Amino acid sequence: MDILVAASHPRFPFPPHITKTHRKSAMPQFLNCSRNTGESNGLSRAPVPRELGSPDDLENDMKSISIEKEDKKQNDIWQLYEEAQQNILYLNKQRLLAMEELERVKNERNSLLDRIEQLEMKKKATARKDIFTIRSELLNRIDALVLSGIIGSTEASSLRRLVIDSRVDLADDVYDIILKNDAEFLAELRRFSKTTKGNGFHIIHICTEMSPVVSVGSLAPYITGLSCALQRKGNLVEVILPKYACLNLDEVHGLREVEAEFYSYFNGQLHGNKIWTGFTYFSRASLDYLVKSGKRPDVLHIHNWQTSIVGPLFWDVFVNQGFENTRIVLTCQGFDSQSLEQPEKVALCGLDPSILLRPDRLQDNNKSHLVNVLKGGVVYSNKVIIMSSVHTKGQIISALGHGLEPTLATHKEKLVIAPSGFDKTTWDPSRDNFLPQCYSADDMKGKSMCKFALQRHLGLEEGASNILVGCIYSGISDDLDKLKKLCYMASSKGVQFIFMRYGQISGMTTSFEIFQDEAKDKHVRFIDKYDEELSHLIISGCDIMLCPSLDDHLLQVPLKAVRYGTAPIPVNFPDSRFRDFGNDSGERSGFLQYINSSFGNMPLGQAIDEIRNSPWEWNRRIKDGMGKDFSWDSECVEVHISAYQVVKKL
Repeated sequence: MDILVAASHPRFPFPPHITKTHRKSAMPQFLNCSRNTGESNGLSRAPVPRELGSPDDLENDMKSISIEKEDKKQNDIWQLYEEAQQNILYLNKQRLLAMEELERVKNERNSLLDRIEQLEMKKKATARKDIFTIRSELLNRIDALVLSGIIGSTEASSLRRLVIDSRVDLADDVYDIILKNDAEFLAELRRFSKTTKGNGFHIIHICTEMSPVVSVGSLAPYITGLSCALQRKGNLVEVILPKYACLNLDEVHGLREVEAEFYSYFNGQLHGNKIWTGFTYFSRASLDYLVKSGKRPDVLHIHNWQTSIVGPLFWDVFVNQGFENTRIVLTCQGFDSQSLEQPEKVALCGLDPSILLRPDRLQDNNKSHLVNVLKGGVVYSNKVIIMSSVHTKGQIISALGHGLEPTLATHKEKLVIAPSGFDKTTWDPSRDNFLPQCYSADDMKGKSMCKFALQRHLGLEEGASNILVGCIYSGISDDLDKLKKLCYMASSKGVQFIFMRYGQISGMTTSFEIFQDEAKDKHVRFIDKYDEELSHLIISGCDIMLCPSLDDHLLQVPLKAVRYGTAPIPVNFPDSRFRDFGNDSGERSGFLQYINSSFGNMPLGQAIDEIRNSPWEWNRRIKDGMGKDFSWDSECVEVHISAYQVVKKL
């Protein structure tokens, strides 16, 4: 039997102090068993060394082992340290990724909530529009019935009041019967006995413009903005316009010709008029239409000199034809245009010139042989609303009447000042579909994105630190030299300028083209055609809007700028007599109070310096303005409703 004995075994390792050399020399030898025949049948041992090594070798080996152990220990420590560092870096990276993901989810959530809010508002607006549309169709249908002679003016007035004073459920209930024939429609309408009394007014505007049907000047956006705001407050508003050939009738819901004519007195004769529900003629024809249709509004609202003659006509001719409870309100958007006429002209519509050509009536204050139509509107109205965001009653009476100052002073108790407004359903940075990213006073990140997008669109150097000044102008011939100086001064400091023209500017095309050629450089851009979508981006992306006037009735740029976190800076400062006028500070509009305390008395150069040197104070002013409401739905509509309430008590 052969037996093999291994040199070592894992269970019995060498002592740690034995080196590899000594391990080799100290290894046990194989034992053999040898027989007498020559085969291995006994035990024998190979030669074994007499000693393992000298004392010096052992000492050196011990030192080597100690050094190796220390090195290994150090290597292990560094390896652990490096692994710990890598783990820390990995964890930090994961933490940053988690934070980014959390921020992304948060932004998506906020975006989703904003979208839901927008959809809810759109849904409400659509529902409100449907209600207004249904009511308008009901009233137009009643008008058609009375004009066609199917019902009398008395019953028409009662049915109209039923629709006006009833709640929403009436419109919902009769929606299905609007398309029925006249007899069925009238029978169904008479069944509604509920006449829940409402608090709203029935207001009829007689005017020459209304956006977007026909828009020429500042009256058009005012009529539309105010009317919508009044309806949102629960009032019924109707508008009578002349049927111009250029009317945009696509914007009129339910327009149809009524198969009836009415006659109006003019120049000694009766003239037949076709009626289109929603529109008709002016002045005398408008009042004849109201008589024929049986409409009895609470307020007949006339505007500027174009319909001021309605005032004398109403009180001298029509008041006793069922309008005893109707009152007249006149709006003036300025007194620079008054319409002076020969006295015999007023006789054409049935008025007596001999009665009207008097100092306390229509006689012009400076040209006594002429009648002043706008003066007649002031004298014959129960209330006169003067549109101005930056002037007080005292300032207008003393210096802005254009010859009507004595008349305004005589009738000062009936004068009220109302600021302009803007459509906040369209102009709101938190839900503006024209912007690359919406924003608010609480989160201004979107404004920077709008700035970058505007700079990129116009080829300007991109950067949040580049101050951007915009100017949307409609007529600045008087301010052109001043505007040039401001542009040159600011662009020399690296300020970027954007000019956008609104409409045609007669008499200054050549001079402005010269200005464009002179001012062309890497910091200035000119846009020769107004673009509504781009105007949103300009007002949102600019730091400053340079305004030819802070009392902008046409475009309302200063009001919109404040809402979008952009400072409105005037090209010219107001006359010193307008800054702190007398004791009528209590009559200042909310916009005037804000602008006087923020940007109204700040020249462009000072505004630029404050943006650069005092950003915290600048941002405070900006955010303060963004939180204020200068839309049609705020102070403007409240002033008008208050005026209606006063005249109804007369």
